[in-house]
Amino acid sequence: MLIRAGYEIRFEASLSTPMMAMLSIHPSRNKDLATPHRIRASPDVPIYDYLDAFGNVCTRVTVPEGGLTLRCDFTIEDDGLPDPQAPDAIQHSIEDLPDEILVFLLGSRYCETDRLSNTAWSLFGHIPPGWQRVQAIVDFTHSHIEFGYHHARPTKSAWDAYRERQGVCRDFAHLAITLCRCMNIPARYCTGYLGDIGVPPVDSPMDFSAWFDVYLGGAWHTLDARHNVSRIGRILMARGRDATDTALTTAFGPAELVQFDVHTSEFQGTGEVRQINESKRNG
Repeated sequence: MLIRAGYEIRFEASLSTPMMAMLSIHPSRNKDLATPHRIRASPDVPIYDYLDAFGNVCTRVTVPEGGLTLRCDFTIEDDGLPDPQAPDAIQHSIEDLPDEILVFLLGSRYCETDRLSNTAWSLFGHIPPGWQRVQAIVDFTHSHIEFGYHHARPTKSAWDAYRERQGVCRDFAHLAITLCRCMNIPARYCTGYLGDIGVPPVDSPMDFSAWFDVYLGGAWHTLDARHNVSRIGRILMARGRDATDTALTTAFGPAELVQFDVHTSEFQGTGEVRQINESKRNG
């Protein structure tokens, strides 16, 4: 299947303001692009990309005095399958984990393992390790937090979400990640596009989404505590320890977000996309 996605985001600034953005798809999805993925700036200011320590594409740009609009629109191929399940995936002992995985067991800015460790063990210590324990954590998080955009705030952590029992998709992810790490299950934060594909459409503005991965059975597996069902058409943008590592934009000065439009839907057209696909096959 083909998915068309993109955004138009505008900032206003009274002073020239440097900014870092994570608004590109993850390099692991580049091979799936059916049309080019390019960030366009208006006015046409210089922008350039680099890869961070987690392999995410980071864009550096300076918002000029007056403001800046960033746009992107692309089409990407997807297998159209729901997130795979792995009920037999085992939980590794810590001494058997690869070195690069250990960082995803540690507490981080929004995932306070020290505050939630006793809670996690009291809730999930009796559940067999592995997929069953992870699913229990997802089930608990899904039922514990009430979703609502009016519950969002940038400083809310997993501990806050646990106590307040309210939040948005990033809060579901942060709490589930923290509970997994408390149970010695490596977990990482993911952000990207997730449209209403294969599910009834939601009557609310489109936004980027947050989910998480766990490391079981020698591989990473995708889970979603907000929806608690396998979904179709995730387009990964960035991943890291928590939302700190995957912030959509970070402004180093005063820059006000005044427009935020995101779109993601199954693409029904043919034309240009078919020609690009033919070029891929013939190349």
